[in-house]
Amino acid sequence: MKWTTIKLGAAAGVLAFGLLAGTAQAKETVKIAFIGPLTGGASSIGLGGRNSAQLAVRLRNDDPDAKYEYDLVTLDDACKPNVGVQVATKAAADRDIVGAITQYCSSVAMAAVNVYHRFQLPVIVWGAVLPDITYANDYAEVHRVNGTMINQNETAAQFMTDKGYKKWVIIHDTTDYGKGHNQYFSRSLKENGGEILGTFGVSSDQQDFTAELTQARSMNPDVIYFGGLTPVGVRIRRQMERLGIEAQFEGTSGIISDSYIDGLGDLAEGTVAFLEGAPLSKLPGGEYFKTQYDEAGFSEPAEAYGPFAFAATTLLMDTIAEVGPDRRKITQALAEVKDADSIVGKIRFDDHGQNEVAQITKYVVEDGEWVVWEDSEYASGERQLTGM
Repeated sequence: MKWTTIKLGAAAGVLAFGLLAGTAQAKETVKIAFIGPLTGGASSIGLGGRNSAQLAVRLRNDDPDAKYEYDLVTLDDACKPNVGVQVATKAAADRDIVGAITQYCSSVAMAAVNVYHRFQLPVIVWGAVLPDITYANDYAEVHRVNGTMINQNETAAQFMTDKGYKKWVIIHDTTDYGKGHNQYFSRSLKENGGEILGTFGVSSDQQDFTAELTQARSMNPDVIYFGGLTPVGVRIRRQMERLGIEAQFEGTSGIISDSYIDGLGDLAEGTVAFLEGAPLSKLPGGEYFKTQYDEAGFSEPAEAYGPFAFAATTLLMDTIAEVGPDRRKITQALAEVKDADSIVGKIRFDDHGQNEVAQITKYVVEDGEWVVWEDSEYASGERQLTGM
């Protein structure tokens, strides 16, 4: 009887141990969201960002030591403010979603930040560069891992004036994004001695730029600067060629995408533009990210802002692991982020949630690729920009 009792007790103990082990192995599932332009003219960037966020989640879920299992909800803002508000509200109103990686398009981010604040949803912006996203309001919920267009345009103006260019025509789209680029580039250009001959605002869905470009041609600029996104940039550059405008074409981070080169072919050659952060090959975790991204087999490239989306997603999951899936605690913990390691370098948020570690890289299109200026034949003197 004693043996039987012991035997039954042991069996019960084995059963209880098995139940406990099974419970220990079952991780709590935490929902986070990714929001970006998955359709429309900026979709190549959005899809690269989404893939990069998915990669970060996949790698974390594959880690047996990870505290939680993550479920990534992906939402398409189509780079349209009204759509952005709708999907931001959908994510923020879902109380199971405890944080989000949001926005590439600045106009959408500006429309959505009020939603995130109202619902107290902590977000980390992965691509939008308008300074007002973090600085126009004192919203504790809003953070950003990439730099702003202030840093970008300071570099853009100094670089081009140092090359000897003197006269500019500025064309910008009339979204918050385009108007912001016009504001900060114009200010920096004047500080560096450049002259602005004319400034033209165009709509983001405009197809024909004959009127603006004809006036620009009559001003005989050295450079045409465009502040806007790839689809409009492609149209302007193509129509510059048709009208015989021989000026250097200078863009912003908004045109640094494979689709800009795909849309222009040989006409893209020699375009210069500027981007927050170092190129993938020079990022602290660039090689790791590229290897993992390639092995994942995504059908779209990561594009310029994919590493930022990966870094933002990783930082959000790290924060959740530290304080738990609680919106208020996540917001408080993100405010304390100082010199956090990431694949894009250190992340250090200031009192407005802006990453203070800003590095700007200069790019030029060479033989169908965006090439870091210093590594290009333009920098070595083997090739010349227009008007040099």
